[in-house]
Amino acid sequence: MARMHVMEQSETQAIMSSMHEMLEKRLSVSSLAPCPVEFTASYVAMCATQSCGKCTPCRNGLRMLRHLFNDVLNNRATMETIDLIESTARTVYLSSDCAIGYEAGEVALMAVRGFRDDFEHHVTKHACGFSQHQTVPCVSGCPAGVDIPGYIALVEAGRYTEAVRLIRKDNPLPLVCGLVCEHPCEMHCRRGMVDDPMNIRGLKRYAVEHAGDYRPNIKPATGKRIAVIGGGPAGLSCAYYLTLMGHKVTIFEQRAHLGGMLRYGIPNYRLPREQLESEIQWILDCGIEVEKNHSVDGEEMDRLRKEYDAVYLAIGAHADKKLGLPGEDAEGVMSAVQLLRDMGDNNPPNFSGLTVTVVGGGNVAMDVARTSVRLGAERVIIAYRRRVADMTAQDEEIAGAEAERCEVMDLHAPKEVMVDESGHVCGLKVEPQIIGGLKRGRPAPRAAQGGDVVIPCDRVIVAIGQDIDSATFEEQGVPCKWGRIVTDPDGAVPGQDGLFSGGDCQSGPATVIRAIHAGKVAAGNIDNYLGFNNKIELDVELPPVQFKGKISCARCEMREREAHERIYDFDIVENGLTDEEAHQEASRCLRCDHFGFGAFRGGRIEQW
Repeated sequence: MARMHVMEQSETQAIMSSMHEMLEKRLSVSSLAPCPVEFTASYVAMCATQSCGKCTPCRNGLRMLRHLFNDVLNNRATMETIDLIESTARTVYLSSDCAIGYEAGEVALMAVRGFRDDFEHHVTKHACGFSQHQTVPCVSGCPAGVDIPGYIALVEAGRYTEAVRLIRKDNPLPLVCGLVCEHPCEMHCRRGMVDDPMNIRGLKRYAVEHAGDYRPNIKPATGKRIAVIGGGPAGLSCAYYLTLMGHKVTIFEQRAHLGGMLRYGIPNYRLPREQLESEIQWILDCGIEVEKNHSVDGEEMDRLRKEYDAVYLAIGAHADKKLGLPGEDAEGVMSAVQLLRDMGDNNPPNFSGLTVTVVGGGNVAMDVARTSVRLGAERVIIAYRRRVADMTAQDEEIAGAEAERCEVMDLHAPKEVMVDESGHVCGLKVEPQIIGGLKRGRPAPRAAQGGDVVIPCDRVIVAIGQDIDSATFEEQGVPCKWGRIVTDPDGAVPGQDGLFSGGDCQSGPATVIRAIHAGKVAAGNIDNYLGFNNKIELDVELPPVQFKGKISCARCEMREREAHERIYDFDIVENGLTDEEAHQEASRCLRCDHFGFGAFRGGRIEQW
């Protein structure tokens, strides 16, 4: 008789593994809309099945919590029940022996404290009082609220121009977003329950590249004039929608080209200049005036406020951040902002044969590293104090940099810029790190044992974020906090009649789509401030829903040019979807917008 047996997965284990995978997919695409009481009850019930039963708080406490939550949901609870849920959850959290118990208790405690008013609504009204809207996950996940199921249906029907018209109802820069958007909409796509989330960004790009030209509907002139300070995505979006509403808009841009960080922060291989300029020109052709190379300070802003009926301040975040290290002012040390600005002005530096060290772990760090390769650098090293898994850069950006022979040196914190006798940078001293516990939601590094390491290099590029040049406006009474323009939720600057602000200068450096949303919000509220109620309306008819029996079908990905080829030029790296891929991908959409917004609450937003 054998002493031991080779472990093989049993049939029951295989089934449980499949069930776990299905549960994981459900959780990954869950929107923020479910009833918080019911969601937490389900979570507690699942955690109770994982209890080993060793400690009483977990074994009995989770079972008791499950019954208490069911009392709330089944209209058997009183206000004392809510207090009992809180005290029980607190006991489970504080006294369970392991994470199975105390994390379940923590979630229950977080829910009953964070949504107490909804618990009370269940007790008194016997119904969920949680505020819910736009429950289609992709639409909820898009900061600009673009009607994603609608334009995907139009792509599937071959109506590409109408798809772009629908996108521009909420986002005037569909080509830009089709190329560089971080696509938060895909995170919660319910198609992920079946197989893979929809390739929403790829379909947006396909629609734009195959659409014909058209002109938007512009309402009659109102006689009102608005000044927009800054020609980035927030300023362009605000100007576009105000123009459609019939107002006269003038953009004041500090630099020689419009686009803001779209031009001066994103390299050509991701967002080709010609395509960016083409989309911006399409917007300007609606009747927007532009004054380029026109820097506006605080005093001139006050003058513009007297000459115009309203002013929108969208100056972005174009100042660089310093490391605060010895030797940082040496020759050969530059900021990512300066490098990408030079590239945007068609004034590239020459890195031929040099070793370049990039400090940072975001998308900008990846951009300057990959740009350095194309500028002829012999070796590019990315020094980052956390792990690669903790980088804020998108996974595809990190993978792209590594494919283009950029070396990632994680868990090494910059300590000193080494300088030679001539005052030029000759290396970067870094300190090895070890990762630790969470701090502000991210694993925090600390110094590890072992000596410092010197990375020999000819250039050091600092890519640790951007700051906002707001001091000149603050001097004129514009409220600022940590350098950011303070605004009300509607975009109005408090205490400054007729002055609105948005984009990176208000939120801090963020994504393109968030800046677009800020401009859209400001446009609607400026229109109201001026005494109007002009609407931006849905002007296309959507195809009827055709359920054709959705079967499993994997996602079509956009492929990239070979790394050994693309590192020698600044041509676009990513190839778009083919006709066959785009139509197959569009056909995968589950059309969660059926019946307005499906079997969910709310309805399609046809105007704003």
